[in-house]
Amino acid sequence: MKYLTVTDAQACILQAVKTLGIETVGIERCLGRVLAADILANRDQPPYDVSAMDGFALRSSDLAHGAATLEIVEDIRAGEMPTKTLATGQCARIMTGAPVPQGADAVIRVEDTEALADNQTKILCAVKPGNDIRQRAESMRNGAVVLTAGTEITPGVIGMLAMVKCSNVTVYRQPSVAILSTGDELEGLNDPFDANKIPDANSHALMAQVLSLGIAPVMLGIARDDPDELRRYLQQGLQYDVLLVSGGTSVGVHDYVRPTLEALGVEMKFWRVAMKPGHPMAFGVASGHDKENFMPVPSPQSSPASGRGGKRSQCEFELCSFVFGLPGNPVSSMVCFEQFVAPALRRMTGKTKLYRRTVEARLARDVKHQPGRTEFIRVTLHKEEGGYAAISTGAQGSGILASMAHAEGLMIVPAESHGLMADTYVTVQLLDGMSYQHEIGGEW
Repeated sequence: MKYLTVTDAQACILQAVKTLGIETVGIERCLGRVLAADILANRDQPPYDVSAMDGFALRSSDLAHGAATLEIVEDIRAGEMPTKTLATGQCARIMTGAPVPQGADAVIRVEDTEALADNQTKILCAVKPGNDIRQRAESMRNGAVVLTAGTEITPGVIGMLAMVKCSNVTVYRQPSVAILSTGDELEGLNDPFDANKIPDANSHALMAQVLSLGIAPVMLGIARDDPDELRRYLQQGLQYDVLLVSGGTSVGVHDYVRPTLEALGVEMKFWRVAMKPGHPMAFGVASGHDKENFMPVPSPQSSPASGRGGKRSQCEFELCSFVFGLPGNPVSSMVCFEQFVAPALRRMTGKTKLYRRTVEARLARDVKHQPGRTEFIRVTLHKEEGGYAAISTGAQGSGILASMAHAEGLMIVPAESHGLMADTYVTVQLLDGMSYQHEIGGEW
């Protein structure tokens, strides 16, 4: 089978996955979700013309000839309604956010006035009509759409939801995600120490990557290299929208994951990608599962990673499960998650910005590269005049997890490259924060 490029593998996955259904959650639980319905304003805001500054409300025509002395006829605080209509030669002391009285068409800042005795003030300069007044409905107009479906919910969006008193929000559903590690060589986090075993870092690194997307995964534990045990674990995992399996997807005689998935009715779309690290990456789709054939797997590690997460309800069993067969080496697994799993999970939750944000950086040192595979080199970024410099985190072996632990980004070496010279500019995919973009950032 021909190895897919990274770009083609991403396209294959994103063609298969779709945005999930909708649900209603409280405003306190909607951060990071995506609106599934338009939000309408329920009032004019502000509900009347208000002052944008502490100062004096007045008639701009009274200042047609420059400085003037005006009579203060009222004090108006925010939350109070004016009681007087201003006549020629009159003004009202007004606070920020207070309603502008009838007769006034401008506000002048207190800094541009001089206090006088006998309830008078001297206005030191002229102003135009509308000066320092926030017009009625300037922020929103009753009945108008203030947030459209498809909007990702940020703190600012939550502020708008509160402004229109939307306490329950219709959003796209988050996928249920299960994580399974495989291999006799693995030692669980709570297992007794065995110097001959390899600690299962994959499950927990993947857990953190899923949690960073606002989704609480379920940890299924470790399936040993026994076809019957693996089958039971995979049956359990296929009860979730997405199953992440690390290890066992290569072509060794004891790599049982792919044939077992196929025996369970999973259609494997691909199982090799022309990339480094992450070459033995697989993706499959299962649909129409017979829920009566699924058997629970007794495991002390089968609780959710946090307070939420769980299997699909019975009415959802005819929906697809998506299976990502991730490499067993931890760096490979994490890099594949960023390129393939994260975009798929974001699409399923209704997001349109699917890919990690990229920046251009100056390469600090030469990089050797054999053409044929897109390479993702773990780098740190250092601010310099005119931008950033990208520096490798050190040895880049796919089992050297420290290279990922210290990385701020993944420097992308195109598959056709014969190596990169120092001081050339390269594309770096950022790993920190939650900043994503619409485009992949080039052909990989």
